[in-house]
Amino acid sequence: MTTAPAATGRTSKSAEAIEKARAEGRPALICYLPAGYPDAQTTVDAAVAMAENGADVIELGIPYSDPVMDGHVIQAATVEALANGFRVSQIFDIVAAITSRCDAAVMVMTYWNPVLRLGVDEFARRLSDAGGAGLITPDLVPDEAADWFAASDAHGLDRVFLVAPSSTEQRMREAVAASRGFVYCVSIMGVTGARDSVANTAQGVVAAAHAAGAPRACVGLGVSTRQHVDEIGSYADGVIVGTALVAALRDGGVGAVADLTAELSGRKG
Repeated sequence: MTTAPAATGRTSKSAEAIEKARAEGRPALICYLPAGYPDAQTTVDAAVAMAENGADVIELGIPYSDPVMDGHVIQAATVEALANGFRVSQIFDIVAAITSRCDAAVMVMTYWNPVLRLGVDEFARRLSDAGGAGLITPDLVPDEAADWFAASDAHGLDRVFLVAPSSTEQRMREAVAASRGFVYCVSIMGVTGARDSVANTAQGVVAAAHAAGAPRACVGLGVSTRQHVDEIGSYADGVIVGTALVAALRDGGVGAVADLTAELSGRKG
């Protein structure tokens, strides 16, 4: 088993954003969009609009041909982005364009194969140079992450691993120890998608992550309304919203994304 390196004392951009929100007495709002949907410039404009309307962390997903964790809304968006010519190398230009226009921490969520294909250290270097905060890696487990530990330490990047209701106590400890920035708590067993209510398992996953030593545990999957943000924010350090924002961009463009983000953050109504 690979052991995560000890904390290096580096500044974590996502941790800073979440701690700033905590100091203001609220959970951090983490907003997701697929990179390149429907095109690169719209992704940039929508991400900046999210930052301007209360998003603390921007999460950009790299479109992937077999997105096993994503529901139909995000799958359709990633298929469209790929059909429109998105290439993995574009992610660095998109991140750089966003970080040049706003102060939000920008995380990239990606399945591991695109990172391997480019080269782990090369990917990390280019992401750091673009001003990115780090990676969220849904299909990478700490046992297999030695190269990522080294590259993220070398280039000062956050690394976010996922935990779920099915995580054993040992797996929870390993994911918490390996993460830097925050731990991504999957609220349900299933794929992404907006839901009417928050799964009752979410609070238990967060409690287990905190018990394992996580200073910041953020909840994703199924979050779509301000009521969800308030409910989850009563026990979690951050709330991750994806499908609802992708649907807003699909149906109403950048303006709809700005409006929904303002609603989710409490800046509107």
